[in-house]
Amino acid sequence: MLRVTTSKPPRPPRRNSSGLARDIEVLEVLGLPEAFPGGLGVVRIAELAGREKTVVSRTLATLADAGLVSRDAETLTYRLGPRLFALAARTSEAVLVREARPYLRRIARHTGETTHLSVLRGGNVLTLVSELSPYEFRTAGWEGVTTAAWRTPSGRVLLSDWEDEELASWYALHGHDQPMVGPGRSDVSPSAFAVLDAPAPEQVVVHDLLDLRAEIDRIRQRGYAISDEELEVGVVAASAPVTDFTGRVVAAVNISAPKARMPGSLEAIGEFVARATEPLSAHLGSAPATPR
Repeated sequence: MLRVTTSKPPRPPRRNSSGLARDIEVLEVLGLPEAFPGGLGVVRIAELAGREKTVVSRTLATLADAGLVSRDAETLTYRLGPRLFALAARTSEAVLVREARPYLRRIARHTGETTHLSVLRGGNVLTLVSELSPYEFRTAGWEGVTTAAWRTPSGRVLLSDWEDEELASWYALHGHDQPMVGPGRSDVSPSAFAVLDAPAPEQVVVHDLLDLRAEIDRIRQRGYAISDEELEVGVVAASAPVTDFTGRVVAAVNISAPKARMPGSLEAIGEFVARATEPLSAHLGSAPATPR
């Protein structure tokens, strides 16, 4: 008697799965300490990946076309590419927002003032998420808005763990960036307060690189940065760094409020936000802060 089987034949392997495996191997090799900072040549990459040189060469060409690796025209070495870092940054920022939200809500609820989480993007500070104050008269959320980093307490906090040489190079590129850039706008703030395109001289803390270095020294000593109507009329703010398991500053938490509702010392607000960000940093794996 003929039996009819109903079992399905084994599914063939996905097309190009071996090619994808090679791509991943090459990217992992370029992520090894040996690849920094000068990159690796094709022969060395092939040795470390255990692949034929011609196969690795084709793989690198494909990855370079996609922007996942970059090739130095002079040394002919390869490094991880900018597109890969951009994709990783988006992922890490999404995780950062998710993990930070409960802490931001707690700070906003405790202070009654608008709280922001920001990261550095080139010469600007990008606000990833805001928790608004419950008051009708308040500073607005800045989600998706970028602001020139050297002009803001959050930006200075984000630069506070940079070496002097790094900071000088950064300032040479971005020291004259516009004060504020909104989505598709260069002169409009989402805030309820006017932006000071040319603030009063006595309100400006940073005029040049020397001032920026001096301000960063103060931030390192006290653990926070403050702003007294430096960016917005009638608005004060305080920012503190968020660090991860590497000990590097990965974000800044900022509290902003109408000055009329903050009659006390700005230093007291700064001390509060510095303490309030420590649990978030610990959650991200940072070592406990040194008691101040």
